[in-house]
Amino acid sequence: MSDSPEILTLYSTSACHLCEQAILLLKNIAELTEFTVVIADISESSELTERYGVRIPVLAVVSRDCELSWPFNSEDVKQFLHNAGLI
Repeated sequence: MSDSPEILTLYSTSACHLCEQAILLLKNIAELTEFTVVIADISESSELTERYGVRIPVLAVVSRDCELSWPFNSEDVKQFLHNAGLI
């Protein structure tokens, strides 16, 4: 197993109140201190906009091809990480 933390990607964009809620939620989940959380602005890529435009925010573990679409809460995130084999 690698010493570097697993990367979680939150697909988001500016002026998205649901994305802001998701960011606050993620900041309050203690288990996420073991991970690197990257916020990817979908507006910077036409491919990401096409894929996630109506679904954001979406939490993903790209290396394991796992995604969790909104709405989600802290228990959903923990279950998602468990199902992905990360906790």
